[in-house]
Amino acid sequence: MSHFVALAGNIGAGKTTACNVIAEELGFRSLHEPVVDNRFLKNYYGDMRRWSFTLQMEFLLRRIEHHVQAHEGAVSCIQDRTLLEDPEVFAKYLHGLGNMSDAELDLYFDYCRQMIPKIKQPDRIICLVCPDVNVLLRRIADRGRVEERGITASFLRGLAHYYATFPDICEKKYEIPTLTIDVSVLDIRKPEDRARFVEQVRAFVFSGAEGRDGRLF
Repeated sequence: MSHFVALAGNIGAGKTTACNVIAEELGFRSLHEPVVDNRFLKNYYGDMRRWSFTLQMEFLLRRIEHHVQAHEGAVSCIQDRTLLEDPEVFAKYLHGLGNMSDAELDLYFDYCRQMIPKIKQPDRIICLVCPDVNVLLRRIADRGRVEERGITASFLRGLAHYYATFPDICEKKYEIPTLTIDVSVLDIRKPEDRARFVEQVRAFVFSGAEGRDGRLF
């Protein structure tokens, strides 16, 4: 039986590294977040008010493609960031900051209602938590993406408030089993931490609890 697992977490939490580790250790196919080749990301960080809606639509479309790929094949997949974070975290937060208008948010949710209900959600979600935004900022700086140089501690703290309730939303609203792992001091690039992380993930993914389809809104 194939498995579809998705990672969630704030910017800089280590999702890409975790995705690569899980893919290597469990033999999963990795579905990486479309960041490096994203055609709007640079513009977005330069002018969030102008480009927030456009970027959210781009991510929505790319992640829907991931879900289709995950369920068309017989290979287990690990997704680098969940689709659910887009409406439940980023769209709401950007709207709260005034970077998406009421009309844009309504239109975005209209697209979600039309496009997502027939798409099967992940069997499991793993949420990486890092309460210390200074750790996130250091990791963002270490990976050196030019587009991310303008990310501030304030922006990350705002996202963290939405992420604080995200595991409960996954469990209660979408009925998807969710594991939360504090990665504040966990460095899965180190052999000992990597082994502990993989053991936790393996036990969670293969625990036998059935994941159920979630439905947006």
